[in-house]
Amino acid sequence: MNLYYTGTEGNARKFAEEMEKSGIADAIRAEAGNEKYEYFVPLDDPETILLIDSWKDQESLDIHHKSPMMGQLAALREKYDLHMRAERYLSDETGIPGKDAAFIKS
Repeated sequence: MNLYYTGTEGNARKFAEEMEKSGIADAIRAEAGNEKYEYFVPLDDPETILLIDSWKDQESLDIHHKSPMMGQLAALREKYDLHMRAERYLSDETGIPGKDAAFIKS
């Protein structure tokens, strides 16, 4: 999932910082099935934070959605008055095709 948190007056960044400092983000990363939980700042929108949130499978994500961290996370979203937009992607298990790999420097 790509989750975009948008607010005003730097609130999206404050939200992400509090998620990290409070240990909620680390607790989510420690959940079974979590593969990635990282925040990024889009260069063209300083009032938005992008969360890349990746899970092993739908079952792991469903268990996460029922976890105590979701209540804490929702409370912080309300505290900072954030609005969200979500994009869902599925990983390509076969890897990067050769015709695309030619454009990637490793």
